[in-house]
Amino acid sequence: MELGLNGLRVLITAGAGGIGLEVARAFAEEGARIHVCDVDEPALAALRASHPAITQSRTDVADRGAVAALFADAQAALGGLDVLVNNAGIAGPTGRVDEINVEDWDRTIEVCLTSQFNCARLAVPLLKQSKNPSIVNLSSAAGKFGFALRSPYAAAKWGVIGFTKSLARELGEFGIRVNAILPGAVAGDRQRRVMEAKAQQLGIPFAEMETRVLANGSIKEYVTARQLADQILFICSERGRTISGQALSIDSDLQALF
Repeated sequence: MELGLNGLRVLITAGAGGIGLEVARAFAEEGARIHVCDVDEPALAALRASHPAITQSRTDVADRGAVAALFADAQAALGGLDVLVNNAGIAGPTGRVDEINVEDWDRTIEVCLTSQFNCARLAVPLLKQSKNPSIVNLSSAAGKFGFALRSPYAAAKWGVIGFTKSLARELGEFGIRVNAILPGAVAGDRQRRVMEAKAQQLGIPFAEMETRVLANGSIKEYVTARQLADQILFICSERGRTISGQALSIDSDLQALF
């Protein structure tokens, strides 16, 4: 399927590893021009070596000054902006609400939710000049279910959906579409670390934790980062021009979170 993404100008936060890296690679395969940011310098160095055409900035997206510098870098590299992918996020702490360190709560909200505001507010003036403007915000299956022992993460991801739907209504008059992606259990090291922490908290083996997580889906498989990337590319293409304000689940039809 020809998506017509050649030359599209794309900014991806946390784009040097995990889901963000897969999204960057997928856009690159379609001929898009890409700028990424990340806090992981070794991952950025690896990306420079593997994809020298992808420009980059080292940025903590919870820092508004750093985000302003990121947008200056991106505009200089891309000459404008068509797509913002707000991918940055952290897992946050695992524990009961009365056990969680308040600094861990604050940091989780800052990185998973406030960072999307930090980026969107600077992206909008650029997107208003685009012929195919789109914002994609990464939420989670934790943005539609209660998630015991992971309340900071779930609160942030529910907030992402409210932010997304509000922006879609606000920006529709400018032709800017805004959607959220809600991944389920995504195959990779981060998902494994999250499940290991929760298994330890519950006092069960990792294998049992994995079985419980996958049992909650109609399709008892992990989601892949490439599946998420493929969905993002479609909604950012002209073929997705009337898709906006949606919370799109790619989660094997999860019915609950453990």
